[in-house]
Amino acid sequence: MPSIGPVVFSLRFGAEEVHYDFSQAPCPRLMRPLAAALSQLGGDDGPVRGRNAFRERTRAIRLFVDFVAAAEPEQAAEFGLDDLEPELLDAFEQHLARVFPAGSGQPYAMLSTVARVLRLAYEAAPDSFSAEMHGRIGYTATTTEPPASKPLDAYPVPVFERIEAAALDDVRKIRDRILRGERLAEQGQDPNVGGWGRLENVLWHVARHGPLTNAVVRQHRPLRALGGIRAVNSHLFLTKADMVPFLSLLICQTGLEPECAKTLRADCLVNPSRGFVSIAYVKKRAHQRTHKTMRVSNGGALHYPGGLLRLALRLTQRAREFAGTDALWVLSVDAGVRDVYLSGVTHTARDALPWLARHQIDQMKDRGGGPVSMDTRRLRKSHKSRNYLRAGGVLDDFVSGHTKPVAAKHYADIEAHREVHEQAVENGLREALDVALALPVVLDDDGSRLDEGEQELEPQEVLAALGTDNDVWLASCRDYYASPWARKKGAGCPVAIWGCLECPNAVFTTRHLPSLLSFLDFLEEQRSEYSVAEWKARYGLAWERIVDGVRPKFSNTQIATAKAIAEAAGPRLSLPAQFLELTT
Repeated sequence: MPSIGPVVFSLRFGAEEVHYDFSQAPCPRLMRPLAAALSQLGGDDGPVRGRNAFRERTRAIRLFVDFVAAAEPEQAAEFGLDDLEPELLDAFEQHLARVFPAGSGQPYAMLSTVARVLRLAYEAAPDSFSAEMHGRIGYTATTTEPPASKPLDAYPVPVFERIEAAALDDVRKIRDRILRGERLAEQGQDPNVGGWGRLENVLWHVARHGPLTNAVVRQHRPLRALGGIRAVNSHLFLTKADMVPFLSLLICQTGLEPECAKTLRADCLVNPSRGFVSIAYVKKRAHQRTHKTMRVSNGGALHYPGGLLRLALRLTQRAREFAGTDALWVLSVDAGVRDVYLSGVTHTARDALPWLARHQIDQMKDRGGGPVSMDTRRLRKSHKSRNYLRAGGVLDDFVSGHTKPVAAKHYADIEAHREVHEQAVENGLREALDVALALPVVLDDDGSRLDEGEQELEPQEVLAALGTDNDVWLASCRDYYASPWARKKGAGCPVAIWGCLECPNAVFTTRHLPSLLSFLDFLEEQRSEYSVAEWKARYGLAWERIVDGVRPKFSNTQIATAKAIAEAAGPRLSLPAQFLELTT
């Protein structure tokens, strides 16, 4: 539990204890209970476990108390919880809206913190609040809108693949560097005997006594010629820079949350069986830590997540022994060896800048055209995106570690999948249209079927189609007075003259080919008369039925003959009167 003073309290974030002093804040009678409530939000036992995130909470409370003091200058010294009124909180909301630029999410975030702290203060002292004020802290804001949430997008596929490949290549180099350093250390001897100017002797010392420090270097001047403390220590220990490729590769391969990947323990690999192993990790949420496992492939190569973690365990084993910890990622830093992620102060995004530049990844284009920057959360999103695309967008095959709504909102409905989703909609509409619209009926000159449709034709219908009595320009109609488009039974067909292309009554033979080809030419000419969208709305389906449904059923010889006949007749003779004014 945090240690609470009048307006001072301490919180522990991992291995670090941080003190927060509000002694100089105005309105001490108000600040005291607010500080007590605020302390419940942060630290290892609170919902806000990051120092930077908690700093934003303290900033919001300071701003609120400063505003109260400015609004009530004569009463500031004695102002307490029982003096708070809804109007004061509403005025603070309007003040934030004026201070921050339009569209900023800061006003709502600060109001949310203030309302939350006030609710905790109410739980501790309900009699200090008026009924009106109790009702007001039940909601965050009156006019300020929360910022629209937009899920992080995945990296473009080429960027994701480049990051994964670069990380894999660097991990191999890190492996070779440390194994080579260990071999050198085995060849060395006590530098007090063999000399501090030889690298193998210094590594012999480091392997037995821990990383070099400034104190050791000051005692032995020849060490300065070996490249510096960090360079020497890196022969046997992982460094902060090494964590960029290690974490990037692990997240690319597994999709682990970055904070979970950083806090893995030495016993994280459990239940190996038949080429697979489980990664045990802790997922932190608002008021609890959930122990979870992830099943991954296991093998003796680095493209297996199990193999990657086993290598990490091997390379950090010496550092763990010196540090006396079971954390996986124990690194060599200027102060010795330590679990750099225990306090949450190491920023991989900042350390990644030179790494991205070295591999020229920062010269690639991100979505929107900007340069690529490192965000390990987006690596996780990209891993999920790859699985989603491999699953063909089927949520049941994609959901892993999430409920369906969360998987759909945060991992499926992102910009990277827009093209896939639009294609899925188009395919669905096409399938629906194919079901609703039967395949065209196409006959050869002898009456045999050229199409693969399921419609049955009676012998007399075949004979009628081969004759001319039932012709309606583009086709032969099985029954002009039984049209599926007519409003009442027995009425003539009411559709446009090319409506036959969509009609189940239509039968197409070589006799109709010249008209069909002439009409197709007409449709092509009309592309220049209309916009793409309007042309598609008017003629798109008719054009598609000819090009995909009717013309391919005839042989090249039949099409060549029909085209020659159409050209001989001329467009004015091949098209009905309704089109003559459009072709002149």
